[in-house]
Amino acid sequence: MTHRWMVVLGLALALAGPATGAVVGRTVPAEPLTASRIAALPVAVQPAWRAYLARSRAAHDADVAGLAAEQGAGPAPALPPKGKQGTGAASMPLDRDRAWYASAEARRIADVIVSFQTPAGGWGKNAARTGPVRVRGQAFTEDAAFMGTLDNDATVTEMRFLARVIAQAPDGSSGQVYRQSFARGLDYLLASQFPNGGWPQVWPLQGGYHDAVTYNDGAMLAATRLVGLAAEGQGDYAFVTADQRRRAAQAWARALDCILASQISVDGEPAAWSQQHDATTLAAVGARNFEPAALASAESAEILIYLMSLPNPSPRVSRAIAGGAAWFAKAAIHDKAWTKADPTLGRRLVDAPGAGPLWSRYYDVATGRPIFGDRDLSIHDDVNEISLERRNGYAWFNTSGIKVAQAYAAWRRRGGATSIRS
Repeated sequence: MTHRWMVVLGLALALAGPATGAVVGRTVPAEPLTASRIAALPVAVQPAWRAYLARSRAAHDADVAGLAAEQGAGPAPALPPKGKQGTGAASMPLDRDRAWYASAEARRIADVIVSFQTPAGGWGKNAARTGPVRVRGQAFTEDAAFMGTLDNDATVTEMRFLARVIAQAPDGSSGQVYRQSFARGLDYLLASQFPNGGWPQVWPLQGGYHDAVTYNDGAMLAATRLVGLAAEGQGDYAFVTADQRRRAAQAWARALDCILASQISVDGEPAAWSQQHDATTLAAVGARNFEPAALASAESAEILIYLMSLPNPSPRVSRAIAGGAAWFAKAAIHDKAWTKADPTLGRRLVDAPGAGPLWSRYYDVATGRPIFGDRDLSIHDDVNEISLERRNGYAWFNTSGIKVAQAYAAWRRRGGATSIRS
């Protein structure tokens, strides 16, 4: 067969999509947090969850009313420019020398940040903070939904940037404006934290998988880190008041408890986490059509590395770390390679003696085997048999387990304790 006909045949097969591979399940969308679901919880915990839901509704109403009051009867200003994923965080650099955060450029970014803070206290995602300040009546986010979120590093990055500017700001009026904005952001994080210590992706609640405890893209972990830093009140966070430190410390303790409680056990041992966990049950849940409830390697790696950064780990934390490291060692994939994207044949997992280790993005909770989702909600046991668009458009494999192994070896050499904080 000539190369030309091989390409034609490959294209036909790719366009046809999955053909003979085993479909091992279907992604089940996560349930939103509702009053009826809260009514099914144990009676003792219902009041806290009802208060949380009421708080979310009140925050949503305040967001809507606040914008409506600004707009009045006149035409609304144009929406903020639509940004791409990653553009928001990139526009708020956190790696400059300390003196830069006292510069006019940094203060300009801080002014833009303050101007786009929602009435509820959060920020939208993907918006570059290097553009013009928000004008009265303009939507707070590009989609006019005025929802704050932790997705794509939003809210936490704005707060971390403000903290760096505050640390270099005089005690004048401008510094006070930044402090007030940070305080509102901290109140937002504390108000949006679930009674069990988790954080949703979007708050006020938006429904669907956005209401789940979200480890995806580091959302939950970013909020946990920030309240931990605020609780310590050192360095850039020395300005945080004693009362704020106290409340942040309580939030951090609840978050750590949620992290440990949501770790999925395999054969009776703590193993890994899903990208999302149900808000009330902490069970693994799916998100987008191609994101099933599963053990998620990349998110689990970041959680374990964070746990290993904690000083004086409790026996519970140490058990979570040891179990997670053991799971990663067992889940490693050897002698396989993940090919580069190809518009005709698509990325493929191929035999490659000596290659690896790799880790699948997802592992089935029951069987421990790699699984792969597709746009039609189908879950497959062979990545080569999902659609070309999803094979080329999603990170199905990673090397996160290598970082875990390296960090775990260092953690054990330290005797399971460290003074390094991230």
